[in-house]
Amino acid sequence: MDGAGPGADGLDDAVFVALGCNDKGVWASCREALEAALARFRPEGVDVVARSGWWSSQAWPNPEDPPFLNGVVRVETALAPTELMAALGRIEDAMGRVRGARNAPRTLDLDLIAYGRLSGDLDGLILPHPRAAERLFVMGPLAEIAPDWVHPSGGSAVELARGATVGGDARPDR
Repeated sequence: MDGAGPGADGLDDAVFVALGCNDKGVWASCREALEAALARFRPEGVDVVARSGWWSSQAWPNPEDPPFLNGVVRVETALAPTELMAALGRIEDAMGRVRGARNAPRTLDLDLIAYGRLSGDLDGLILPHPRAAERLFVMGPLAEIAPDWVHPSGGSAVELARGATVGGDARPDR
C-alpha cells in the first residue's frame, strides 16, 4: 500500500472481538471474569493489541436479567476466521459458559465482530457480526480503540455508536 487511502491506518486488516459477561460465575465480579478470559487469548494464539474500557448496560432483551459488562479488543492472529471462532469457543467453555436459552445470562460471551474486510457467510460464520453495528455496547467500545474503523456496509465505529438502536443505556464503567 502507498500509505494513502482507506487502508492507510491499518484498519482494513483489523480483527475485533467483543466480550460480554452478566453472570460472574466463580469470579468475584464480571470484570474479573472478563480479565481472566483475556488471559486465555494468548495461549490460543490470539494476541490482544488494543482494548477498550469496560462498558456497562442493562441486559438485552430482558432488562430484568443481571446487567452486562462489555468490551472490545483488537487482536492479531494467524488463525483463519473459523479457527479463531473455535478458539473463542474453547475460551468460553473453559470459563464455564453454558449454552442454554438464547440471550440467557452468561459467564462469557465472545463474538467475532470483524475479520479484516471479510464479508458474507463463511460456512455458517457471518462476517462482520450481523448485529454488531446496531449495538452501542459493541460500537461504543470499538469506537474507543478504532474510531475510524468503517463497517463494510458503511459508517465508522463512531457514527455507528451514535446511531445504535440496541443497548442505548451502555456507558463506560469507570
